[in-house]
Amino acid sequence: MVLWVFGYGSLVWNPGFDFDEKIVGFIKGYRRVFDLACIDHRGTPENPARTCTLQPEEGAICWGAAYCVRGGIKKERAAMKYLERRECEYDQKTSVDFYKEGETSEPAVTGVLVFISTMDKEANRYYLGPAPLVEMARQIATASGPCGNNREYLFLLEKAMSDIGHEDDYVIELANEVRKVLESLKQRTPVMHLPLQSHAPFLHIKTLPETTVAVDS
Repeated sequence: MVLWVFGYGSLVWNPGFDFDEKIVGFIKGYRRVFDLACIDHRGTPENPARTCTLQPEEGAICWGAAYCVRGGIKKERAAMKYLERRECEYDQKTSVDFYKEGETSEPAVTGVLVFISTMDKEANRYYLGPAPLVEMARQIATASGPCGNNREYLFLLEKAMSDIGHEDDYVIELANEVRKVLESLKQRTPVMHLPLQSHAPFLHIKTLPETTVAVDS
């Protein structure tokens, strides 16, 4: 048995598990959205981050990377244990067809595992749902957690999609809005000017008697 996993968020640039093959490609019928709350990696329960999940949409495609794990059940279980811990905010695992560039009629791999979230705030406490772009940008610009800040996640995804040759217009638009928010916050930060003393008093240093000082070697 062989395990295939599709990454569309941080897995694109940082899979974090031992794999044997990586293929750049896409899945059909889904688009990438920042509607999932992250409270233990890039955010906190008090100030949740926004990270990627997939939203079904007819005719949509989502580019990313598929990772293959070969080498037996022990290696597959190790990868799954890691992924289930890392992707704990996703409450669904589903199988999808994965396509390579230039081969859109027939999937390159079938039965590829992908982590997604239920789009129901009552059923899934991590689902934030959509919000206006500016509101999402403010949240991403200010959220931070044990694994780093939320804006880094977004900017790394923007770069990763560019690196594989398939930029995501939605990710670019959101990243640019976050940059505007950061610039605005930077301009609002007050700068404290300390008065300079032109006639500072002289310091009188009293000479200490000579003593023997022990120093660790």
